Amino acid sequence: MSALLHPRLAPRRSRTRASTWWGKAWVRAVEESAYAEADLAAGRSLARGGRVGQVSVDDGSFLASVEDAHGLWTVSGEVPVLDRPGAEALVEAVAAASGRVAALLGGDLPHDLVEHAEEAGVELLPYGGELATTCTCPAWTDPCAHALAVLYQLTWLLEADPFVLLHLRGVGREELLARLHADHADHAGDPGPAGRGDHPDQGDAAGAGEDLDDLTLALDASVRAARLLDLLERGADALGSDGGHGDALDRLF
Repeated sequence: MSALLHPRLAPRRSRTRASTWWGKAWVRAVEESAYAEADLAAGRSLARGGRVGQVSVDDGSFLASVEDAHGLWTVSGEVPVLDRPGAEALVEAVAAASGRVAALLGGDLPHDLVEHAEEAGVELLPYGGELATTCTCPAWTDPCAHALAVLYQLTWLLEADPFVLLHLRGVGREELLARLHADHADHAGDPGPAGRGDHPDQGDAAGAGEDLDDLTLALDASVRAARLLDLLERGADALGSDGGHGDALDRLF
């Protein structure tokens, strides 16, 4: 999957670090990775102040720039991706219960999905030691305040869209949906020239695949519409201060 560029966020007044259960779990990992509380405080200040630029997220990696009083710095980071058995177990966990795909597309990460995945040996939420970062600044600590700012920014991104977390783990939105469609096709099998009516189970499976197509399209459209309204309500700052309003809107379509 190719990298996805997430728009720069406007300054935030709230001091809340996370509002969802998975966001709080991510923040715990971020704070476990830090060297000192002073670095965490500086990172939170930079993130809330809108000093983190656009965040590029790819399979197992992220990249962003951070500006402070001393200059502009580039932060890169890595999160371990799921191996092939792990990715397959995640797909099976999503498909195991109705409503999980809809929840993910609607911006929710079901707790029972994560528990199901953990029972299969798949850890979606990282711990502190798995968050590896580098920064072009001269600070000797790792992660530095700039890297922590980007990690806090990722908290808000993955809270708004759990697929950001899955993307970091190597199974983004398109790949997950493609795998689910493939599983439906495998279960449906080939109805043969006699048609689906000769095999009711195959017809049901194929119908489930069609339902998934419809659900994917409908919910994806609703999520994009919600993001567009959120950007418009936040104003120009939420779309970046560099005049990239059109680019940010274009990425929603």
